[in-house]
This record gives sequence, structure tokens and C-alpha cells, in this order.
Amino acid sequence: MGSIEQILEELTDELLHFFNGFSSWESSVIRAGDLTVSEAHAIEVLGQHGKMNMKSLAQKLGVTTGTTTVTVDRLENKDYARRETTREDRRVNLISLTEKGEDVFKEHHKYHLHLTEQMAANLSEDEIRQFLAILKKINSSTF
Repeated sequence: MGSIEQILEELTDELLHFFNGFSSWESSVIRAGDLTVSEAHAIEVLGQHGKMNMKSLAQKLGVTTGTTTVTVDRLENKDYARRETTREDRRVNLISLTEKGEDVFKEHHKYHLHLTEQMAANLSEDEIRQFLAILKKINSSTF
């Protein structure tokens, strides 16, 4: 099979191939609408996790709160999301999806599920379970 260095080189190549394919696929899906990739990602997070403050949204997106503020501003202008202040602290804004945003989330999420089904079609049920466990392990320690 080769040394660990050779295996890591091959793994890097495979990860880059996967990432480039996924990015290309996602860009083509998003281009069909009026959203940017960052806006679509924010909608995906809000759709999966529900109402949250700017800091939490930024953490889940892996970007700064400043970047997230710009994205949320654009989503508000396009009527995909809204900000609400809390009674406890009027400085805190909770961001949630509008009905239009929920519709876009459901549609976009269907595309993600379809892609996952396509990827999983080449794997056995046991391999799918192993792959999920490995991804969870990587995500919990890396991102």
C-alpha cells in the first residue's frame, strides 16, 4: 500500500478531487438562483439549526461576524431572512428564515440529499455507516 507519507499524498489528492467536484456541483446549483454561495450556506445553517444569533451563525459558517453581518444584510434585502431583537437584550439580534428562505432551504437541501444518495450508491450499508462515523470524528476534532 505504501508508506504513510504516500498514503497521505494520495488522500490529499482524493480530498482535493472531492472538494473541487463538490464546489463545482454546488456552484452550478446555486447559480440557478439569485443567491451567492455564502448566502446559500447561511440559509442551509439557519434551515438546519433554526433561529440563532450572529455569533452562532458565524461560528457554524466558519467566518467572522463581520462577514456574516454582510451576508445577513443581503439575505434580508432579498427577503430570505430577518433579524429580531430579544426582549432580554435589545443589542442581540436573532436571525431566522422567512417563508421565502424556508422554501429555498428545502429546495437546496433536496439537492444535497440527492448528491449524498449518489455518493452512497457506490457503498454498502456498512461502508456508509463507517464513512459517517469517520466524518463525524474528523469534524468533531478539526472544524
